[in-house]
Amino acid sequence: MKNITPTLAAHLTSECTTLAWLIKLTRRDGTVIGFTTCDKPLTVAGVTYQADGAITASAMTSSDKLATDNLEINGILSDAGLDDADIEAGLYDHARVDVYVCNWADLTQGVVQMRRGWLGQIVRSGVQYVAELRGLHDNLQRVIGDYYTAECRHDLGDSGCGVVLATQTVTGSVTLVADNATFGDTTRTEGEGVFNYGKLIFTSGANQGLSMEVKGWTALTQTFVLWLPMPNPIQVGDTYSVYSGCDKRLSTCRDKFSNVVNFSGFPYLPGVGNILKYPT
Repeated sequence: MKNITPTLAAHLTSECTTLAWLIKLTRRDGTVIGFTTCDKPLTVAGVTYQADGAITASAMTSSDKLATDNLEINGILSDAGLDDADIEAGLYDHARVDVYVCNWADLTQGVVQMRRGWLGQIVRSGVQYVAELRGLHDNLQRVIGDYYTAECRHDLGDSGCGVVLATQTVTGSVTLVADNATFGDTTRTEGEGVFNYGKLIFTSGANQGLSMEVKGWTALTQTFVLWLPMPNPIQVGDTYSVYSGCDKRLSTCRDKFSNVVNFSGFPYLPGVGNILKYPT
């Protein structure tokens, strides 16, 4: 059931309405950005919704079924709205989205909330973007419980793993750059593959505060390769911290971290191939 004031309810049933959409994005860092389909900025409940004629929303449908009701928002990338660099940096990943309808001619009538959810996939093409809003029904599509797999179900350093990441973390600075996903530090002396599957966090430079998983560490050339390129250029002198990676295998947990007591994989379970074999 939606909460709506009597005056707004009466306005919705009138022959002529002056309605506008309000779209509020709340990033995980607390930053709030608002857009409206009205031709002028609107301030509602302390949030200023910027007028952006480039913002459009797909048709909205609701049902009593368990299927996911998603909504798409289309717009143009700009410094005043969603910035391309911020999207690339992951600042809008899983941002909360609230969608309202209001009477722009009389904001004292309040708003009615039409959707609440989280940002899903954001597709960019040139200066345009399409952002998917995933509603609360999306939670019904998520797997609850644990899988029985050969690899450990824990992430390195979490409460189930027990490894203290601070003991596995080292710092350094960039001494050579190939591209935004490949750079070197000629002061490193760690062995081959030590940082594979680890996480590297930049502590200075254009990517300060941003992180990326390490795809590979080559000891011979003292080179890091990241899984995805950083959104901003990597420069010589940029500092970073990085911790050792874990491929979640029993041998790695035992030999690299001496933590086999907390290993939560099932390496000796027969795989599907063995289960489906004919008897011999």
